[in-house]
Amino acid sequence: MIKINDTAPDFELKDQSGNTVSLTSLTEKGDVIVYFYPADFSPVCTAQTCSFRDNFAGLETAGVRIVGISPQSFASHQRFADTFSIPFPLLSDPDKQAVRAFGVDGPFGIGVRRATFLIDRNKVVRSRVVSDLFLSSHSDLIRETIKGREAA
Repeated sequence: MIKINDTAPDFELKDQSGNTVSLTSLTEKGDVIVYFYPADFSPVCTAQTCSFRDNFAGLETAGVRIVGISPQSFASHQRFADTFSIPFPLLSDPDKQAVRAFGVDGPFGIGVRRATFLIDRNKVVRSRVVSDLFLSSHSDLIRETIKGREAA
C-alpha cells in the first residue's frame, strides 16, 4: 500500500457519466482526495460517501477535489450518485488497476480496502487513512483538510 510521502500512481478511469478522469488531470488543478470503497449502495459505503458529500462544499472552497473509486460499473455509480445526490466523480475500476496500484486490494484479491488519500499537485501522498469498518477517521481527514486550508 502506498504510504505518506510516496508518489501516487496515475490512473485513467471512467466516472459515472462515462467521462475519462486521470489523477494527472485532477492534480493539475490542485490537491485531491482519492478514496477507495468496496461497493455502491452498501450501508457503510453509502454512509461514507454521503459524509464526503456533506463536506463537499468545504472541500470545494478549500480548493481540494474529491473522487471515489470502486470496482462497480459507471452505470452503478450513476445510479448511486443520482440516488444520493453525489456532486463529485465516482470512478469505475472493474479490473482493479487503480486498486492494485494503490495497494488497497482486499485479502486474497477479494474486495477493496476502505482507504482515503490526500494527494498534492505533485502527486505526493500527504495524508492517508485506512480503516475498513470505521468511518470516523476518513471523515476526520476530510475535516482536517478543510480546516487546514481555512487556517492557511
